[in-house]
Formats: sequence, C-alpha cells, structure tokens
Amino acid sequence: MRLNRTLRAAAAAAVLLTAAACGSSGSGGGSAATGFNPPDLKAPSKLGKTEGQVNLIAWAGYVEDGSNDPKTDWVSDFEKQTGCQVNSKVAASSDEMVKLMKTGEYDAVSASGDASLRLIASGDAAPVNTDLVPNYKDVFSGLKQQAWNSVKGKAYGIPHGRGANLLMYNTDKVKPAPTSWSAVFDDASRYKGHVTAYDSPIYIADAALYLKATRPELKIKDPYALDQKQFDAAVDLLKKQNADVGEYWSDYLKEISAFKSGDSVVGTTWQVIANLTGDEGAKVKAFVPKEGSTGWSDTWMVSAKAKHPNCAYKWLDWIVSPKVNAQVAEYFGEAPANSKACAETSDKNWCATYHASDESYWKNIAFWNTPIQQCLDGRTDVTCVPYAKWVQAWTEIKG
Repeated sequence: MRLNRTLRAAAAAAVLLTAAACGSSGSGGGSAATGFNPPDLKAPSKLGKTEGQVNLIAWAGYVEDGSNDPKTDWVSDFEKQTGCQVNSKVAASSDEMVKLMKTGEYDAVSASGDASLRLIASGDAAPVNTDLVPNYKDVFSGLKQQAWNSVKGKAYGIPHGRGANLLMYNTDKVKPAPTSWSAVFDDASRYKGHVTAYDSPIYIADAALYLKATRPELKIKDPYALDQKQFDAAVDLLKKQNADVGEYWSDYLKEISAFKSGDSVVGTTWQVIANLTGDEGAKVKAFVPKEGSTGWSDTWMVSAKAKHPNCAYKWLDWIVSPKVNAQVAEYFGEAPANSKACAETSDKNWCATYHASDESYWKNIAFWNTPIQQCLDGRTDVTCVPYAKWVQAWTEIKG
C-alpha cells in the first residue's frame, strides 16, 4: 500500500468569482449546482477511431505502469488492449492541474472537488457522455450527479474514488475517547502542542462544519458556502486552535512519524494513514465524529481541447472498470467508485474498512467543493467568501 498524494488546496479561483452557482451540498455530497452557467459545450454522441495516445494529468498513484513498482501496473494492459499509449504527468496540487489543463496539451485529468468547478466554469473541461463509458453504470449512485462533477443534470466527468477526513487519536493519551471535533477545537488546549491539522486552506471547511453543529446561530448550511460573518467565525476558531497545534501536515509520512513518537496525539487524518500508523505500532483509532466530516471525491474529466478524445474516453472506462478500480483503490488508499470493484480487491475487507458501499456513511461527509462568491447553499441575499480569500486567511491563521 502506498500513498504519494499531496492534496494542496488551489489558489485563487478567479474565473469562478463571477460565476453564478447555487444548489446545496447539505451535510454530505449534495445535489448538482443548479444555478451554475458554464460555457455551452457538447459531449460527443459517439466515439471514433482511437488516436494512438492519450495525455493525462493525475495524482501520484493513479496512473501506474510498473515503473514505480513492478507489481503495480494497470497501464500496460490498457495500452495493449486499446492501442493508446499513455503519457502522464503527476500534479502536486489542484492549482497545478488547472494550470496544466489550460494549456490544451492534456486530454484528461483526475480533478478533486476544489478544482473541478473551476475547470467547468472556464470551459476547460467538457461535458461527458456517460453512455460512452460502459462501466459508469456500476459507479455507486452516491458519486453520480454531485455538486462537484455535474451541472443541471449534465455530467462533467467519471467518479474515480472517495475518502473521508477523519479524527485520529492516541488511545493511551487521549481519554476519554473523543466523539466530537471539539477534541481539536474547543478542547484542544488539553493536548497543547500535540494537536495536528491538515495544512491547507480547505481545512477552514472543517472548522465551519464544526461550527455548523455547535453554533446554530451562525446558520451555516454548507461549509464551502460561508458569508463574511460565518467565515470570520471559522477563521477565529482556527486562529485559537493554532496555539495548540504542534504541526500542520500535508506529508502523510510526517503524520505517521508524529503519532509514533507522541509528538501528535490527536488530529485530522485519512483512513489509509490511520491504517499505516497502526501497522507501525502506534495505538491509534480514527473515525467520523458526531458532527460529520469533510472529504474528497476525485473525478476524471475530459479536456474541451482534447487532441485524443477517443483514447481519453477509453481511459475513463478503463480506470473505473472493476479490476483496475480495485487496484487503484488499494494502491492509493481510498474507496473505489465501481460497486463491482469490491469483489476484485486482494484485501477482502478493503471495502468494508473504507465504507465503499455504505451510502449512509457518505451522507455525513461534506465533500470538497470550490467556494465562490455566489453561495453554493443557494442564498442570493449575501455574498460568500471566495477561495482566494481562504488562501489569504490560511496564511494569517498559521501566523
């Protein structure tokens, strides 16, 4: 098992600042953005002859051809079966993915929710005809037609996988066992210097999710749709938390090391990190607190300028085919998107551990989305704080 990804939040989403967006994401994934008006682009009605190659942008671990690990290769068979030579570039951030897609040199990208709306709004990502992706029919329903991958019933990509941001704690040093995110917010002083948090502006949504439950007077509906008052409350909470944080993490190896040494005893994590930390001998548990959690869902999107669209569609179908989707999920550390992938995992408990088919679990996950001025929760009487200001605030929070 390996996790190489660095999920850094995007910088300013300038093209989205004036885009009209509404629709509610609720406490979980939510509905597609209904008031969002991207360029009028059309999906293909049929596929033609494959072009012989495809250029992909991906998170590390999503496009493996055996060069990193001889035992990990789902690209070679794709090339043999389709005749499409895969050329891939690993991106370190959503911002880099957006920048690369704008060049028109790439055919498809594995975009996270903090990038997908920008790609749709700018016209860099085209709608996808899911009828041309046979394996789409077996994708979990909870991943289809969501606020980060569709607009007005029109799909803009094929869901790849998903994961939740969990609360992890040292079972020896954090007692009684926590049930709430209060362990890292209002009660963080109990573990002063040993609290850890994810190093990204998108972490502001975690504070907003907590305030949604604990300060109802703020009337937060969606942690990615914050008016100025709501945003200020979340930022203030994180500035207070900063005094108790020993380390902000983006490198999963550092978090594992910190929990092993005792430098960190409580904080946010991913399931795969919790598994690896436990395998290293640390006494930890990780779970979704009573307030719910934030999370991420990645979508393979096709460039509106794709030079190899037929090979791109072949790739979209391949990457969510049961066997390949299972391989990617286990290598990367996530829940697969294809419901039939669970029967293909080498670890037969994988899908249970990652709650792959438990839609009630995912209803408590607020998946990453791109904050914009037009509030994603449907409000029209206020202006919400766009992501560029989240980036600025994050610098202030960390001091």
